[in-house]
Amino acid sequence: MANAYESMTTEELDAAIAQLEADVERLRAKGLSLDMARGKPSPEQVDLSRPMLDALASTSDLTDGGVDAANYGCPDGLPSARALMADILDVDVANVVLGGSSSLNIMSDVVLHGWVKGVRGCEPQVLQAQRGPLKFLCPSPGYDRHFAVSANAGFENVPVAMGPDGPDMDEVRRLVEGDPAVKGIWCVPKYSNPTGITYSDETVRRMAALKPAAPDFRIFWDNAYVVHDLTDTPDELLEVFGAVAEAGNDDLVYEFASTSKVTFPGSGIAAVAASAADADDLRAWFGIERVCCDKITQLAHARWLPNAAAVRAHMAEQARVLRPRFELVERKLTEGLGELGCATWSHPKGGYFVSFDGPEGSAKAIVSLAAELGVKMTGAGATWPYGCDPRDTNIRIAPSYPTLDDLSAALDVFVACVRLVSARLARAKRA
Repeated sequence: MANAYESMTTEELDAAIAQLEADVERLRAKGLSLDMARGKPSPEQVDLSRPMLDALASTSDLTDGGVDAANYGCPDGLPSARALMADILDVDVANVVLGGSSSLNIMSDVVLHGWVKGVRGCEPQVLQAQRGPLKFLCPSPGYDRHFAVSANAGFENVPVAMGPDGPDMDEVRRLVEGDPAVKGIWCVPKYSNPTGITYSDETVRRMAALKPAAPDFRIFWDNAYVVHDLTDTPDELLEVFGAVAEAGNDDLVYEFASTSKVTFPGSGIAAVAASAADADDLRAWFGIERVCCDKITQLAHARWLPNAAAVRAHMAEQARVLRPRFELVERKLTEGLGELGCATWSHPKGGYFVSFDGPEGSAKAIVSLAAELGVKMTGAGATWPYGCDPRDTNIRIAPSYPTLDDLSAALDVFVACVRLVSARLARAKRA
């Protein structure tokens, strides 16, 4: 669809800009203070997990599979909690290791394990880096915190284009199989952050069939939204370890997940799954820094959510809360921008975000103007390595936390900012 502002005569465009500026000033006068910066569960969602607080009491038996949850030991995590995470991920429980409440924290530990210690007997990557920069592939737009982890360790983040089926696998294969300096790739395979797409079966199979030039290359498979469906016809993701086995590979994937957006953010269970040999390698690394995890929290989760079926039933209630927010985003963007041809956005079936693209050169100006009007959003460029979106188009919309009324007001501001910035860019082309 053609950009309506670019199709206007100069006189029509000037009149439109004047009207849009007046609209923005009316919104400014409201003195709003709204936050859509991060994908936090709303209080309504968190409240759905309050019954878990009653799963344990002072009189409860705190043993689990012969393990005393109230004492040291069992550094891999309680048997029932490991079984729960294995059931969610559909992997072998023997290859699941729990650790704290944050999967991002585990990812950082695993990255540093390769950097400082070396993967499975390989030379530590910090020493390899003395002979030339090492690289991490970053499908973009993607998750800013992933990119920060690899950059913080010392890797050069290399963007790879994202498409409707996942990363550009021709480019991924070229880099992974042709350059031993490439040590990892970040993946959010289901309801990807922020695009909301789910990797196609072909993409998963091609990822699983990679023949890396570096023996210490690993796929960092962050299955953060494995149970975060919004509709009755959710996306299906091919199980990656099965695909790896079919391809004749073995030690290729670290898979991560947590209950951070299932129960209580910051008070949940986080896990990493890997091949048997890679899991043993990680256990040895983790064993230096911890005697055990928070087994009381693990026990409460396992007793309240004993299996993946219980988790999915709980997440259906979460979807009931989230779905109206995503429907409101779709309606507001369609009504405000749908016929203008100046923007596109994703239509996810799950996850936590909507990915929005405005005209080239617009994202920073839109986010800045929205902030002036009292609406805080994820920083423009955050979805690319080093915060550098080469076309300055992408904005991540996080609708989960605000109330519906606040979200509606924030979206009205956002739409007004997109319209004004788009019109001004069209006018600047004629200067």
